[in-house]
Amino acid sequence: MAPIPERGVIAVTGAAGFLGGWVVREALDRGYRVRACVRNVDDGARVGFLKSMPAYASGRLTLHPGELDRAGALDEVLKGCHGLAHVAHVSSYSDHDYVRRVCDHVIASVNGSGSIGRVIVTSSVAAVISEMDMNEVVRRPVFYEDRYPDELNPRRTPERQGYSIAKLIAERAFADAAGASGEWDSVTVCPGDNVGPIQSPHQKEGGPWQHLIELMLGGQCMQNGVYRPWMTVDVRDDALCHVRLLESVTVRNGERYIAWSTDARKVEDICADIARLLPELNHETPAVTDSQAERIKAREAEFRAIWAQVSLRNDRMRAATGITFRPLDDSIRDCVESLIAVAGVEVKRRAPAHAVPA
Repeated sequence: MAPIPERGVIAVTGAAGFLGGWVVREALDRGYRVRACVRNVDDGARVGFLKSMPAYASGRLTLHPGELDRAGALDEVLKGCHGLAHVAHVSSYSDHDYVRRVCDHVIASVNGSGSIGRVIVTSSVAAVISEMDMNEVVRRPVFYEDRYPDELNPRRTPERQGYSIAKLIAERAFADAAGASGEWDSVTVCPGDNVGPIQSPHQKEGGPWQHLIELMLGGQCMQNGVYRPWMTVDVRDDALCHVRLLESVTVRNGERYIAWSTDARKVEDICADIARLLPELNHETPAVTDSQAERIKAREAEFRAIWAQVSLRNDRMRAATGITFRPLDDSIRDCVESLIAVAGVEVKRRAPAHAVPA
């Protein structure tokens, strides 16, 4: 299908969230009209930052109820829209029948819009890399768009891999529906670990990575599962990827694109980076808390060696969008400053050194 027209109308689900809020801002900055879909348009704590945007005062940004659990919730919102950035999370990733129903609700509204030509579906790198057997990472260490988890592994169950499975369900549901329609296409973004500034206090806990940095500031550094390093993307770059894919003349239905910078960094190094990047904070870098099972701890060296051999690729995204990704240092710095300035997060600081007697 054709890309969205210049200054066209974009709907964004999950618009009050960490990534969704930046998709809204990026689309506005690029001249589009935006219909922001949120759970409750009257929840000032969550949507106040959207209402404070200048485009809301002019009417170029409008807010709409977006309860995706309810069939037809987006019917009126999507009429007249040219594109949809479907960023919203669902309430549960372990109930896959429910995940399919929510997809069906959104797809029905897209089909009924009579105007939407492209949908960008926010998936995750979990739909690329999440494995129940780490030996699968050894066998296939290049992380790019055509890599999928080993879906035949019997241990890949909703209880263990619900998030990854649900994301693949959504990717395929939208691509299949778009193909059957012939009136619109569906393109997937698989973001890495989103790091960067929050825009509203509630977003400090609206995603795992900024919340982990919040904990670091307060004196807790939590080890990542099976010692995987953070594989990051700045949330602002992720948002730009969503909008540029809506604009692209080269993408095709069913394609997916990874949004990450290819920066990978250990948790303990991320934590230490706070003091390195912002020495003025006098942050007391905490020791790492490793709450993993003993059987995992016993294999720490093995797991770290596996992750060290992984190759992260973003060739397809860079070719389609022309994006230059920010360095992770900038993302960490801006995340920390926003957590303090926007959310009032308290920093655990080093005790002042005692003066040496004369």
